[in-house]
Amino acid sequence: MPGIGNKTNLNAGTKVNIINDIKQAWYKANIVEKIIYVNVFLFLITVLFSRFIIEYLALPATIDSFIFKPWTLITYAFIHERLFHVLSNLLILYYIGNLFLNFYSKKQFLNFYFLGALVGGVVFLSYNYFASKNGAPLGGASAAVTTIFVALATKIPRYSLQLRFIGSVELWVMAAIWVALSILQLANPDNGGAIAHISGAAFGYLYSKQLDKGNDIGKWFESIINFFTNLVQPKKSSPLKTVHKSKSRSSKDEVTKTKQRKIDEILDKISKSGYESLTQEEKDFLFRAGKK
Repeated sequence: MPGIGNKTNLNAGTKVNIINDIKQAWYKANIVEKIIYVNVFLFLITVLFSRFIIEYLALPATIDSFIFKPWTLITYAFIHERLFHVLSNLLILYYIGNLFLNFYSKKQFLNFYFLGALVGGVVFLSYNYFASKNGAPLGGASAAVTTIFVALATKIPRYSLQLRFIGSVELWVMAAIWVALSILQLANPDNGGAIAHISGAAFGYLYSKQLDKGNDIGKWFESIINFFTNLVQPKKSSPLKTVHKSKSRSSKDEVTKTKQRKIDEILDKISKSGYESLTQEEKDFLFRAGKK
């Protein structure tokens, strides 16, 4: 029956196109969007297999259970049970994360995100241990997202965002409200999640301040990521090296340093006088720098 065959071929072709579209979207996505895609994918899996996912990927509330599932110290930051929870986290991550990349590198983004999750998870376990609490397991990207949010607000506190129906709001105000919501949750009996969020906020502030002083306290984690990345994708070494290439690289390094100095000067100006004090030329330069 030709009709059935054609329909089967059409369905197969549609599935291939969908898979190709997903692959293209992944390859085109920046690091923030890739983290969001992983969160969305695991949320959908959680909806289908909630009991299994929570059991094996959420962070247990006790150290005794955690010992047998150490991977949950990372995986919990990608697990959401409620739609509102995942939406609120990922919307903040999308807007703040992409702005974050204007001022930090993608490797630093990963440092902040994963180390914020680690710190939140460790404090969560420690708090439950010393308070002799045995509550629900921890899940969600809130600690990691809060780390990113507070770190950026620490870097450029006077940077203003235009919010619909509200108007211009400085970044430090938005971050303060976000953290305040977690502080209010401390009054709840099961407040382990709030403890993790606040820990992420404190770490984001500390890490950002240390970076401003030239001290990258997350460099060790970046080295670990680089190590495993090189195992999967070893760098191709080229036996041919010329003096011309070395000079060209030197020249590029100088351009990069000059560009970074100008960015730092603009950031200092934003920190002291606010984003609106920038000239149009400075705003354009900062926008172009963020597109790198």
